[in-house]
Amino acid sequence: MIRVAIIGAGIGAEHLQGYRALPDRFQVVALCDLDMARASAAAGDDPTITITANLDAVLADPNVDIIDICLPPHLHFPVSLQALEAGKHVICEKPIVQSLQEADMLEEAAKTSGKTVFPVFQYRFGPSAAQLRALIAAGLAGKPYAASLETHWNRDADYYAIPWRGTWAGETGGAVLGHAIHSHDLLCHFLGPVADVFAFADTRVNEIEVEDCAALSFRMENGAMATSSVTLGAGEDTSRLRFCFDGVTAESGTAPYSPAERGWRFIARAPVTQEQIDEVLDATAEEKLGFAGFLEAIADTIAGQNGQAVTLEDGRRSIELVTAIYRSVREGNKITLPLAKGTQLYDGWIPDQP
Repeated sequence: MIRVAIIGAGIGAEHLQGYRALPDRFQVVALCDLDMARASAAAGDDPTITITANLDAVLADPNVDIIDICLPPHLHFPVSLQALEAGKHVICEKPIVQSLQEADMLEEAAKTSGKTVFPVFQYRFGPSAAQLRALIAAGLAGKPYAASLETHWNRDADYYAIPWRGTWAGETGGAVLGHAIHSHDLLCHFLGPVADVFAFADTRVNEIEVEDCAALSFRMENGAMATSSVTLGAGEDTSRLRFCFDGVTAESGTAPYSPAERGWRFIARAPVTQEQIDEVLDATAEEKLGFAGFLEAIADTIAGQNGQAVTLEDGRRSIELVTAIYRSVREGNKITLPLAKGTQLYDGWIPDQP
């Protein structure tokens, strides 16, 4: 049984539901939030969860194995360091840090502590994602050619009424960082690392500091091409993913918050047959969706099993890609990855405030 303290009862309430879907593996023992009423509402009438506003007490509790950080983005890095220093594993919402420099510092802190940091990318877990991984593993997908991503969501003034949202200091970035980061993680999860990026981004929908629209082009290390269209000015929230391989085209539905759920189309391309594709799909073991699948993979990793847990390397890769995107937007150039220490924006992409 892995004992967890959730820090932050906003998105932390959704994490709690993921833990509750795995009662044989996790026990949430504390929910920490400065807003005690919000924390109490999230916990419900569960007497086993301690409601507290005292982070130091939670970090010092020997009964806590994992600190699950669900705080505003600018607090992710310092609280992750505190948790590692306290001898706890860390689960941290995206973005895990505000720069590549912080990502490397976090990696060193994890090595020193002997504990593991698990960045939150729950969207890569679910039945259809498992099926695409199975097709790739079976060799039926073959050479990747191209991909297209759409993150078309609706965020208006009410969403940005929370003071830290829409600001560089509080949110660390805009739609590229806080919304499309999941689609970009899925792109790299299935097609591998990005080699080059060219990006445009602008603030067109809301009166905020950060971007809320973007158009991005990627060349992957394996040669595949990909595009990503991002806006927070759509009429409804939709996400769509399409991956074209030599042997199969995989096309998601439009569910914005659970893109790996069932309903994907897997279309054979000759000489691969639809019968071969369907045989693999039918044989693929069911995978839990979203937070439940994400957390189950973490439990497997902590238990010493070879699971699909998101790694700190995955989290750093997402930060490197965000850094490259912001560099491309500001410089008007193609940016080649990986980004070395000391290069432009290595120590952060947040612009100097007047």
